[in-house]
Amino acid sequence: MRFDVPTLFSLLLILSLALAVLLPLQLGWRDSPGARFAQLAAATQAAGWALLLLPPEGHALVATLALGLLSLSLSLLWMATRQWLPDRWGRWLHAGLPMVLMLGYGLGWRDQGFRLAWSNGCLGLQMLALAASVMQPVKPVIKRAPSDHLRWRLLLAVSLGGAGLLNLARAWLAGMGADALPRFDAPHPLNTVFAVTANVCVLTVGMAVLVAWRGQTEAELRRLSQVDSATGLANRRAFQQRSVDMISMARRYNEPLMLLVMDLDGLKTLNQTLGEDKGDQAIQLFARCLDEQKRLGDLVARIDGQRFAVLMARSDLVGPPALDRRLRHALQEAAGPTLGAPLSFSAGWGKLRPGDRNLDDLLQRTETALYAAKHQGRARLCAEPGLEAELSIAASA
Repeated sequence: MRFDVPTLFSLLLILSLALAVLLPLQLGWRDSPGARFAQLAAATQAAGWALLLLPPEGHALVATLALGLLSLSLSLLWMATRQWLPDRWGRWLHAGLPMVLMLGYGLGWRDQGFRLAWSNGCLGLQMLALAASVMQPVKPVIKRAPSDHLRWRLLLAVSLGGAGLLNLARAWLAGMGADALPRFDAPHPLNTVFAVTANVCVLTVGMAVLVAWRGQTEAELRRLSQVDSATGLANRRAFQQRSVDMISMARRYNEPLMLLVMDLDGLKTLNQTLGEDKGDQAIQLFARCLDEQKRLGDLVARIDGQRFAVLMARSDLVGPPALDRRLRHALQEAAGPTLGAPLSFSAGWGKLRPGDRNLDDLLQRTETALYAAKHQGRARLCAEPGLEAELSIAASA
């Protein structure tokens, strides 16, 4: 079967239209900003190729709009990659190049060599800029980048880089003279290579978008599996997992490690009198105040319905009581305006002992102290047996 240049470009149009239709079906629309920009890029590219290929003779306005849409599709693709890989450079380049391309192409319409050189040069530079932006190093602190981002970055950079270099070669030939390069869909060896490269580029870009979206989705699922959806704090599973490292570090460097466990008082009564919505607000308010009052490096989690815990590394014996006081003061100021009712909690705290096998041993003693606080009248802090004496000795020393 023979594939001439018009057939290859017809295949390119079909492939672009298929990508514009299939990406929304596969990725959805609402969950991922990166996917939305990628879908818009595919639709814009398909529209650009349709305007460029379907009319029998290129009209100046139609051809100018078509090339502007192709350039805009690259800008939208850059915006998609920026959602998956923040801090990408090239914002102003991709924002302004579609208009610059259209302006120069329209003004130079009567000069075929100029308009071919201008359009191919602008698109080639934009492709190379996008490829370089994708391969820009990813900062380790960025957590939104998918764990397998290197695969789709390489796929995207190689395909766009190759197409960009080919566009620059076409621009150079067109700049040599009006007859050096015919229309893109006319029989010519370079046009054949260009058509094949364009088809491969559209296909690989679609594959890269799918891989990037999948990586982002998997990373988000991993994050959600460790986060309490109502408060945004770590859940019990994440708390237990991260505690292993904190306990290991405390033992390795012979550093103290404290655990503070808190339970909201009167939440059931609040739900019955003011409604469950107020109860949910009370939990969220407590979580926000706790997160604001913790020290940098403390591990905060919601470990049960109305129970919260803070694991405090490198904390002395006055750390948990100090956090307890700050938290009670913050709740006293915030509960009235937010809930229209006071909010209190009972708390217990404990210290990592040499004989503790894991977090459960420390948690069991700390919860025993919490139950003691509740039995003594609630809204108070109790320490595990022996710690009050240690605290008194430390305070008098």
